[in-house]
Amino acid sequence: MVIQPPLDTIFAALADPTRRAILTMLLEDDMAVTDVAEPFQMSLAAISKHLGVLTRAGLIAQEKRGRVTWCKLQTEAMRDASIWMQSFGQFEALDLDAFETFLEQELKD
Repeated sequence: MVIQPPLDTIFAALADPTRRAILTMLLEDDMAVTDVAEPFQMSLAAISKHLGVLTRAGLIAQEKRGRVTWCKLQTEAMRDASIWMQSFGQFEALDLDAFETFLEQELKD
């Protein structure tokens, strides 16, 4: 049995636009860390920190193949978050921007 991270960890990982962009990239296929870093104007160390957050949230897995570290999308954590959001009935399954706006408004109160 795989233990899933708490939803707080998943949503914290999804809160950052760079991490959401990385997840979108990984929808296509597994990618080497250097390929993930290529479109971003930040250091490889900064990308590695983002990948660490995504890994701890269970949203990606990292695997060393030879000298290259590969990233693979893990759908189970995202599925858990999507199911939780759908239970409110007012959000689309993948409308994370609307959910982020909702949370920002709730946290201001």
